[in-house]
Amino acid sequence: MIMPNFLIIGAAKAGTTALHQYLQQHPQIYMTPTKETNFFAFEGEDTNFQGPGDEALKEFSITDLSTYQAEFSGVNQESAIGEACPSYLYYPQAATRIKQYIPNTRLIVILRNPVDRAYANFLHTVRDDRETYQDFALALGDEERRIAQNWEWFWHYIQVGFYGQQLQHYYENFAPSQIKVYLYEDLKQNAVALLQDIFRWLEVDPTFVPDMALRPNKSGMPKNQLLHQILTKPNPLKTLLKPLFPAKIRQNIQHKNLNTPQISQEVKQSLLDLYRADILQCQDLIQRDLEPWLVGSAV
Repeated sequence: MIMPNFLIIGAAKAGTTALHQYLQQHPQIYMTPTKETNFFAFEGEDTNFQGPGDEALKEFSITDLSTYQAEFSGVNQESAIGEACPSYLYYPQAATRIKQYIPNTRLIVILRNPVDRAYANFLHTVRDDRETYQDFALALGDEERRIAQNWEWFWHYIQVGFYGQQLQHYYENFAPSQIKVYLYEDLKQNAVALLQDIFRWLEVDPTFVPDMALRPNKSGMPKNQLLHQILTKPNPLKTLLKPLFPAKIRQNIQHKNLNTPQISQEVKQSLLDLYRADILQCQDLIQRDLEPWLVGSAV
């Protein structure tokens, strides 16, 4: 059976959804219909997490090999076969399982300033009506309790940002030549150049330029909750209006209805102090200058 020959392994809220969407447009690349199968994170495990809305993860996660392999049944002539799943970077057992099943695979990583990443993660759960706090600091203060009560990994706002520790597992299991690391800033500043670099690395046509008009998975706090519900939740009005408004227009309306309040300087500094040593470790591993992360965040 077919297995992937490359994986986008994270990080969460750093552009993995965009990469999945853009790469799947390339005629020589096959991406799984299900983004975030979580197979290598949860193979053979119980995914009965207990946080608000966590039942959705159980519904879309794949924990057995045959079902995972079925995700690649649509492969035709594509030479690069992959999936995008940010939980793989976070869970150390994922690196071991990937090594077991596909030891020669290529691994793509995209990292975001961990302070900004944690805040975007929080805003994502607020946007989806899952977060019980509207205050970022209070949510951070509740993280240990949530982890102890088996809330899914997406609630681990702080812990997901320790990239140095997480990448170490991959550099211990795979040759550096198998790991390609980008920064979120690369995607924002020149997405075409980043994608074409990936295409060259995957040995597919590097001149291909995907349609990037839609920006997927933006986080934020809804300004108008009723409008947000109409645009994002299943309802008769949404079904009625959907054929009348192209996806780009619907997305523009949704994005304009999302607000991103500033993080307090106190919270920002507290997180930066937590991450400082790990950022330095990550910098050494990936051989990229992460000094901008050490002096502040973009949010």
